Amino acid sequence: MLQPALQHPESPDRAARERLSRMLMTLFDHWDLSPEDRLALLGLDPASRTTLSRYRNGAPLAGSRDLIDRAGHLLGIHKALRVLFPRNRELAYRWMTSRNAHFGNRSPVEVVRKQGFAGLLMVRAYLDEERGR
Repeated sequence: MLQPALQHPESPDRAARERLSRMLMTLFDHWDLSPEDRLALLGLDPASRTTLSRYRNGAPLAGSRDLIDRAGHLLGIHKALRVLFPRNRELAYRWMTSRNAHFGNRSPVEVVRKQGFAGLLMVRAYLDEERGR
């Protein structure tokens, strides 16, 4: 039976959310992000450092649709950067915190901090477009 279009699929199970948490914390380490930037990219309140600490210690991501969607976009950004810079891992990891003329001389992280989920989508769309060239 088909689900109505407005229903969201089930949240990933606990084991999948634990893997997502580990992958994101490793990715954030590679990107050398501050705790404030990590929280912003995950759409969490700046006072949620304890949540970030729990994720760092292996706790599964919360099952909220927003957080799961953000995780997917962040991993998509990572994949796009690896495709765009296959021989320069340092550049791929530095890209999120480097100023970019396309974003008004702001870094992609700054775009997400200022514009939230819409900024995350903008960064992902830009990279997907660059990959298609």
